[in-house]
Amino acid sequence: MRYYPEHMPADFPVILFYKYVAIDDPAAFAAAQRECCGALGLKGRILIATEGINGTLAGPRAAMDEYVAALRADERFANIEIKVSAGDPQTFPKLAIKVRSEIVTLGVGPLPPDLDNHLSPEDWKRTLEEDPDVVLVDVRNRYESAAGKFANAIACDIEHFRELPDYVEQLADFKDKKVLMYCTGGIRCEKASALFRRKGFTNVFQLHGGIVTYQEQFGNEHWLGECFVFDQRMTVRVDEALVPIGRCAHSDQPTNRFVNCLHDPCHVLFLLAEETERENADTRLCPECLASGLTSATADYKGSPARTVTESSATR
Repeated sequence: MRYYPEHMPADFPVILFYKYVAIDDPAAFAAAQRECCGALGLKGRILIATEGINGTLAGPRAAMDEYVAALRADERFANIEIKVSAGDPQTFPKLAIKVRSEIVTLGVGPLPPDLDNHLSPEDWKRTLEEDPDVVLVDVRNRYESAAGKFANAIACDIEHFRELPDYVEQLADFKDKKVLMYCTGGIRCEKASALFRRKGFTNVFQLHGGIVTYQEQFGNEHWLGECFVFDQRMTVRVDEALVPIGRCAHSDQPTNRFVNCLHDPCHVLFLLAEETERENADTRLCPECLASGLTSATADYKGSPARTVTESSATR
C-alpha cells in the first residue's frame, strides 16, 4: 500500500495523522501502540485520549507502510488521513507515546470538534482569490507564524494553543465576517473552529488537512515562508517561488533558524541568525530576557557561570 504522494522522496517518511474518535481505554491502546511502534523501530510522538489520537512518526518506508496498514486495520481508523513529508533518522530522537486528557490542549472543557465546515484546498484557494473581504486567521503559535503563513493572515499572538480562548476576544470585530482559519495539519482548527462558534463567530471555515495538504497540491501559492514542524527539522519548505519571511528577533536578518532562549526559566523559541549569534553570544537570550539585563554569564542554564557558582555554594 502506498499512502505517500508520487513526488515525495519517501525513503524515510515522516507521517502526521490524527482523528477525533472515541477510545474507551486510552491506556490499553497506548500500550498497544507502544509495542507496535517499538517493534517497527519508529520514532516520534503519539498522544492518545478518550477523544482520539494525534501522532507524528518517522521511520524507514517499509516499517511505516506496515504501521499505517496496522492502524487502518482498526475500524476506528480505517479512513484516517496520513500526511507525509521527507525525514531522516535524526528527525526524532526517541519514541514517546502518552495518554492525555486532550489530544491537543485547549483547556475549555468538553468541546466537540467541528467536522462540517471544512474547505478543500481547491475551495480554500478559490475563496482567497475571489473573496477580498474574507478574514484569514492563523491559529498556530506565534513562533510558527513567524516562520511562515498565508499572505494577509492574522497571526494569533499566543505562545501555546491553550492561550487561544483568551486571545479570541481580540478578534471580536470579525464575528460577523467570513473567517477562514488554518493550522499545520488540521487538528487544532477542528477545536478552534468550535471555540470561535461558541464565542459568537457566525461564519467560520477551516482548511481541510491544513497547510501540509494545501502545499501538496498548490505549493507556495498564497503562502509566505516555511512551515514550522515539531521535530528536529524545525521548518520544511516548498522551494518553488518561495517568499522567505523569517527574521532574526535581534537583527532582523533573514533566517529560518530557531533556537530556545538560553535562560532555562524562559526557554522560549525564537528566530536567531547564525551571524548574529557569532557576533554576540548574548543573543542566545530572547529579546525580552536580554532587555531585562540578563547575559550569557548571568542567565540560568546548564553549565552557566551563574548556576555553577550556585551549585558550588550548595555543596559546601
